[in-house]
Amino acid sequence: MRKIYRFIRPVHLPFEAASLLKRAANGYKKIVEIGDKNGVRFIAHRGLSALYRENTVSSFKAAAKENYFGIETDVHLTLDGKYVIIHDDNTARVSNVNIPVETSTLEKIREVTLKPKNGDVSDEGTKIPMLTDYLSVCKEGNKIAVLELKNHFDEKYIEEIIGIIKEMDYIDKMIFISFDWENCITLRKLSKDFKIQFLSCRYDKKLVPHLASNNFALDVYHRDLSKRKVKYMHDNGVAVNCWTVDSAKDAKRLIKCGVDFITTNVLV
Repeated sequence: MRKIYRFIRPVHLPFEAASLLKRAANGYKKIVEIGDKNGVRFIAHRGLSALYRENTVSSFKAAAKENYFGIETDVHLTLDGKYVIIHDDNTARVSNVNIPVETSTLEKIREVTLKPKNGDVSDEGTKIPMLTDYLSVCKEGNKIAVLELKNHFDEKYIEEIIGIIKEMDYIDKMIFISFDWENCITLRKLSKDFKIQFLSCRYDKKLVPHLASNNFALDVYHRDLSKRKVKYMHDNGVAVNCWTVDSAKDAKRLIKCGVDFITTNVLV
């Protein structure tokens, strides 16, 4: 299966997507309200990351106060088997030190101070959280937890993640997402009821039957979508999420296309 889907995830984001993410990270001072969403559910990408340091407790708490359906984040496994919240494989982009996440201990990672954003120098805004910290904010704010499994996880680690979530009594409020097809398959093996979205940088019609047969949704780069593509997926029982949408104009186009979810850094 890995060979079949390898072409879907390029090593780097499309240039345009990377530019949008950079602008969202640096260029906003307040949320952008777009009005009527026509039932489309909005998800806060790495929390309210346009205004707060991404993937921090501050970012998650800010998103929990807004009218989001869910809060998205990324989980990595540390060298000593702990689960931490960070997007990249290392800390170089979000801090002044370059610590590789999966070959470092939790103690080493927790020593890292993230670059402050918008004046937030608190621990909640400058320290790398654990999975339980993120889940606690989602639970307190009654938000759907949209958890991306970064990189490939062996089944035993996915089972541990599920165990942590169940211990917090939040398994029914989860959506799991991943670029790794095998992660998605393992999740489906563990439960027919899990909500799972396969992440992709590109839409491919040949993928849709595989999504449908595994009861997966598609979470895809937004500029690769059209009304026709969304209709085809819906006709085959596949729900559609899209990332990362920070323009009200783009959001309104996607709402007209009929997407089910929009993932955003700043739109509300």
